[in-house]
Amino acid sequence: MSGRGDSEMHDVGDPAQEARRARWTAATTGAVLALAGVAASTLRLTSSAPALVPAAYACGAVVCALASVLGSRGRTRRALWLLVFGVMVMALGDQFD
Repeated sequence: MSGRGDSEMHDVGDPAQEARRARWTAATTGAVLALAGVAASTLRLTSSAPALVPAAYACGAVVCALASVLGSRGRTRRALWLLVFGVMVMALGDQFD
């Protein structure tokens, strides 16, 4: 006996716990990136940046918000790729500034 409780031993490799953690991570990351994209879009909209820059940030934020929804529903692999794509859209828009 190693002194561990029975519940601790089940939490280590519990697939349901790992899936729940992946869903929360995808949903939280998507929400944070969406908020960052909206904030950047708003800041760029008030400055003298070309119109394409805030539009790219807004589109990237929408994609990250969609990834957050998919992640919360358990589609974490698709959410990951959407998060990558959303950040790439925001980075591409930043290049036009």
